[in-house]
Amino acid sequence: MAAGPADQDVGAYPGHARVTPTISEVQRVPFPHPPTALRVALLGCGVVGSQVAHLLLEQEKDLTARVGARLELVGVAVRSIDEPRGVELDDALLTEDAAELVTRADIVVEVIGGLEPARTLQLSAIEHGASVVTANKALLATHGPEIYAAADAAGVDLYFEAAVAGAIPLVRPVRESLAGDRILRILGIVNGTTNYILDAMTTQDLDFDEALRTAQELGYAEADPTADVEGHDAAAKAAILASLAFHTRVTLADVSVEGIRGIDADDVRWAAQTGHVVKLLAIAERVESNGREAISVRVHPALVPAGHPLASVHGAFNAVFVETAAAGPLMFYGQGAGGRPTASAILGDVVSAARHRVHGGKAPSESFYAQLPLLPAAAIRTHYQLRMDVADRPGVLAQVAGAFAERGISIETVRQAPEPVDGVAELLVATHAADEGALAGTLEAISSLSGVLAVTSVLRIEAS
Repeated sequence: MAAGPADQDVGAYPGHARVTPTISEVQRVPFPHPPTALRVALLGCGVVGSQVAHLLLEQEKDLTARVGARLELVGVAVRSIDEPRGVELDDALLTEDAAELVTRADIVVEVIGGLEPARTLQLSAIEHGASVVTANKALLATHGPEIYAAADAAGVDLYFEAAVAGAIPLVRPVRESLAGDRILRILGIVNGTTNYILDAMTTQDLDFDEALRTAQELGYAEADPTADVEGHDAAAKAAILASLAFHTRVTLADVSVEGIRGIDADDVRWAAQTGHVVKLLAIAERVESNGREAISVRVHPALVPAGHPLASVHGAFNAVFVETAAAGPLMFYGQGAGGRPTASAILGDVVSAARHRVHGGKAPSESFYAQLPLLPAAAIRTHYQLRMDVADRPGVLAQVAGAFAERGISIETVRQAPEPVDGVAELLVATHAADEGALAGTLEAISSLSGVLAVTSVLRIEAS
């Protein structure tokens, strides 16, 4: 029988049998018994968790339409049932037994934070067949491979969009949308608390302590702001981003970290005079080291040129600049924290995991095939700006320049405050690119010079 139009394969070569099936031959294989409802368990009901619960209940009809099954909130694990919370919930949903709750859910949302009991609860949820959605960057940056492996073995999803930049869609673009590209560098402001503090110091002329107090009063900073101002929160996010971007396992311990407590009003003033803004940056980049490719992952305050897009990120907002080989530079900007913005990202992950339960499919697995070596902090190359108090007498500048030259560091510019005070001049030296190790040796040499009274500040210059 002659082939009809519907049976012809226009892509087949003459003389070859048709190998491409027609539409009539391809039948979608449905889930054997698609569920009509999915059980969602929520671990934690604080600022973020309460908003997750609120959105689940408020948007129930829309979520059902998007998923193809109803999302039923079956329990909310809390530290104390009697504590007040930011959402009205049926008392029957509340439980202090999180370990029992995760055994009876299809999707577990973890927003309690910290390493334990979050790790144990996530692994138990996975063992009992639940997909996991988490905003816990510290846990992923420390035990990510273990949790990924457990999810893969169980055939369930692990989603964590909210763990890196709050409401900003960043994880999915990096690990999915850019999977066909080569990411060269990620440069970002990923902590809203520190960005608010530094921005207040810049725009409101506040000192560090004043800016921190204001951030705490506005709810941007915790009563104990250590994780933010010391850079640990940003470092966990940098580890996650680097792992995704470079297909290499990067943990929190691999990230070089420096916080912003040492930034003072003079740093901000000099930054403005040299055309920069001080920002706490998370940086993950491919680098060349001894003829082979490696990666550098670090968090530290840095001088960002005023014309760079990151310089215009104000308040508690986050922004991440991604540089790729094919797509070029991309920038992601938005609210990086807060109850509703973070809950928005979490609900997006819940919908994805739920749709896989209903229609089939699975979230991407961990990709660590590259296993690129991590460059030690001493080998990182960047530009530096040093501020120092020196004796106002002839020959001091020559001494300082000699100390740089002896260690192979080239000076780009030298500036001096207009008027010495009590025989002390303030000197600002900007360098060309140099190794961190070479700079450390230079600082030691400079500090021993008779004409140098103190090195008061060292900042890296990035994003140029």
